[in-house]
Amino acid sequence: MPAVTAPTPRVGAHSWRRWETWRAWLEDLGTLWRRSLRFRIVAITLALTATAIIVACVWMALAIQNDLFESRKDQALTDARRAVDTAQTTLNDAVVQDDPVQVQNLLKSVQSSLAQQSATDMTLAVRIDTTFSPLAPAGFKSGGLEEDMISPELRRHVRGENQTETQWAQSIALPVAGGAARPGIVVGQQIDVPDIGPYELYLAYDLDDAAKTLSFVQATLWIVGIALVVLIGGISWFTLRAVTTPIRQAAETSAKLAAGDLGVRLTVHGEDELAILGRSFNAMADSIQSQINQLADLSLVQQRFVSDVSHELRTPLTTIRLAADVINDRRDEFDPATARAAELLHAQVQRFEVLLTDLLEISRYDAGSVQLEMEPTSLAHLAEDVVASMAQLAEQHGTDVRLVAPGGYSPVEMDPRRIRRIVRNLLGNAIEHGEGQPIVMTVDSNQQAVALSVRDYGMGMAGADVQRVFDRFWRADPSRKRTIGGTGLGLSIALGDATLHHGTLTVWSQLGRGTNFVLTLPRGSASVEGVSPLPADPGGDEGASMDALGLTQPIPLHDLPRPDRGGGGS
Repeated sequence: MPAVTAPTPRVGAHSWRRWETWRAWLEDLGTLWRRSLRFRIVAITLALTATAIIVACVWMALAIQNDLFESRKDQALTDARRAVDTAQTTLNDAVVQDDPVQVQNLLKSVQSSLAQQSATDMTLAVRIDTTFSPLAPAGFKSGGLEEDMISPELRRHVRGENQTETQWAQSIALPVAGGAARPGIVVGQQIDVPDIGPYELYLAYDLDDAAKTLSFVQATLWIVGIALVVLIGGISWFTLRAVTTPIRQAAETSAKLAAGDLGVRLTVHGEDELAILGRSFNAMADSIQSQINQLADLSLVQQRFVSDVSHELRTPLTTIRLAADVINDRRDEFDPATARAAELLHAQVQRFEVLLTDLLEISRYDAGSVQLEMEPTSLAHLAEDVVASMAQLAEQHGTDVRLVAPGGYSPVEMDPRRIRRIVRNLLGNAIEHGEGQPIVMTVDSNQQAVALSVRDYGMGMAGADVQRVFDRFWRADPSRKRTIGGTGLGLSIALGDATLHHGTLTVWSQLGRGTNFVLTLPRGSASVEGVSPLPADPGGDEGASMDALGLTQPIPLHDLPRPDRGGGGS
């Protein structure tokens, strides 16, 4: 039977998932930091409080530790001084008489005296003179204090000359059972044995009780510090909650008010500053609602007035137009002044009729009653039809209109009447303001959208004029003479038609370089996404643009097969 091998865990994949989890957590924390004022202030308060408490606790712990050590050190020095003085008095009063036994007994009595007079049983005495003497013993020790536990530096200081009155102290680690150690302090000085010489005398004191006291104090400080941080954090949270909750409610109410819910108001309690703010906010909302309602009523009245007047004027205008047509047809029978008056009457009646039509269209946009009649249409073929229909007007202005269509033949759902009106308006404006220069109309497409651009090389517009080019009844230069007889509403209506198709209508223009309008329509029902197939800014310098124009040739669209319902080739 073949052996079964267990799958090897993917360490790298596990680490990557853990990193992704951490990164998602950090991103959530960053989002919370940016969006929550309460969280941000509480976090800053906790950080600063924790820093202050840590600094205070560390300083207090070090101060207590230093004070406790110095206190125990002074206590040990005093205790050692008293015990050593008693021992030295005993040695000074003793008579040795060159008897080793008496010397040994004398040192034992000194050792006993040290144990009785001091608060420690750990003692060590070492003869300083290392020369052999049958009368002088090597020393004594008790309580587990060994010679190798004393540092060479301390022994060097104690061995110095005339050190019987000088004490030296040093921290030391005292061994305990199990190989551990406890803190201690060793005090050293000399004692003088008559007829023998000086000895190094060391007394070690256990500081374990002081260490336990210090540990208890430090633990208490840290516990109290952590409790203070938590307590301050809780207090800050509830305090900020009382302040930020009304602010959050005001923000949510403002968002609803901005979204069009004019009846929303803040709930106000109390008489403090937040209550005053809430009442002021509600008063502002009442004022805004009243003004908006007044403006809405006024707008409805204006829309109704424009619509009613436009409708009512159509009947007398039709009669006037028929009469003007009759008079204009017979103008050859009149004298020159009367004939000129007949021509002017006929032209202005036609312009008045176009103005009424545009006003009716604008009133439909304002009332939101515009309906699209969608059908598959080739934008390239539609552009060709518009160019052909306006060829006579272009010829009158001495303008050469070029149509370039690398794409845009496949049918796209649109309202052909409205799109044709947009293209006619853009081409008419280009002819009127193109200063007789060539005009290039380009149609192209990609997977998401189709686009049409109208580029003229006339005088162009300044940046401030470009920002207002779609405003109603606005003209870049009021002194310009209108040769086509526009109403000033064409571009505004064109922008509305493009918006109804979920498309865009953009403009680029520079003084001396001309103007470029770009209409972009989506292939589906969604809005235009991504980059348009045709950029609004043509880029490059003027010379390069004119050179490229010289190489541009019209594409004979009439030679391409047309599918049914206005479609085009792919």
